[in-house]
Amino acid sequence: MGPLQRVINELGGYSGEPIKIMEVCGTHTASIFKNGIRSMISPKISLISGPGCPVCVTPASYTDRLVEYALKEGHCVLTFGDMMKVTGSGLSLTEAKAHGGRAVMLYSPLAAIKMASGEPDTQFVFAAVGFETTAPVYALLIEEIIKNDIKNLKLLTSIKKIIPAVEYICENEAGIDAFLCPGHASVITGCGVYRQLADKYRKPFVVGGFDGEHILSALYEIVSQLQSGRFEMKNMYPSVVSEDGNTKAALLINKYFETSDDYWRGIGKIKASGLRLRQPYAGYDAGSAFSCNEERLPQGCRCADVILGRISPADCGLFKTVCTPFAAVGPCMVSAEGACGIWYKNSI
Repeated sequence: MGPLQRVINELGGYSGEPIKIMEVCGTHTASIFKNGIRSMISPKISLISGPGCPVCVTPASYTDRLVEYALKEGHCVLTFGDMMKVTGSGLSLTEAKAHGGRAVMLYSPLAAIKMASGEPDTQFVFAAVGFETTAPVYALLIEEIIKNDIKNLKLLTSIKKIIPAVEYICENEAGIDAFLCPGHASVITGCGVYRQLADKYRKPFVVGGFDGEHILSALYEIVSQLQSGRFEMKNMYPSVVSEDGNTKAALLINKYFETSDDYWRGIGKIKASGLRLRQPYAGYDAGSAFSCNEERLPQGCRCADVILGRISPADCGLFKTVCTPFAAVGPCMVSAEGACGIWYKNSI
């Protein structure tokens, strides 16, 4: 019997106390389905999604600002695909286009430079949404704007930091026993940031890759720690994630951005959980520091409960009935990294 089969046997035969593990990253959620992980592990081990989808936690008021720009004469919004479909308090960018607005989906932020250079009389607004993973790309975009002396391209930012959100969950949500830490964000932050959380909250924090074997190994490590009464940070993805992370990327982020409090859709304000442009670069900001109060999700939508690990998407009364990827009610059904969209795709 090989090591992998032994891990599967141990996880499948687990009969101890119920364990609830949060996989923070949406890519982990997708891989868990793709590899049939739930069918391999004991029903006493629950895997729940977390707040690792940036589109899902972006406030509706941010989308409203994008829609305003898209509908404003002489303006054009540039964004990645998922943000096109997210509804604010009124319209989505896709719906704004149907009303005569202008919004263009890009695959790379740097393509914005070419567009802005080619249309000097148009004011372009780039929707800079993401976590630490994409923050270096937005910093590079600012560098290119400065380097090329682009006057008609600004950023509307909603860039968030995942660690404060995880700590918020530890402080406010009971019943989560361990965390499968986000592999992508950990490349930037490093795995060392989880050590203090493991010590403070006495929970295992394990960084894992995205292949089936990686996830099973990380889950086995978590279960082993809990069975032996250990609560440690463990890096099971050392080929990609280091202790201190990508220091060059961190320096680039810190050059252009500073930490700020930020609002998370369905949750509210989380202290020190956002990144905003530093004052010397405020001229490249399209007005990101607008008033953003805690917002209610659409009636019946339980996306907040999903991203806080209280329920699975299937426990929402709107799931697969009123709310589908073709007519999404909540943000978690819209994004490719959203838990509801992933669950829908794998349950049809």
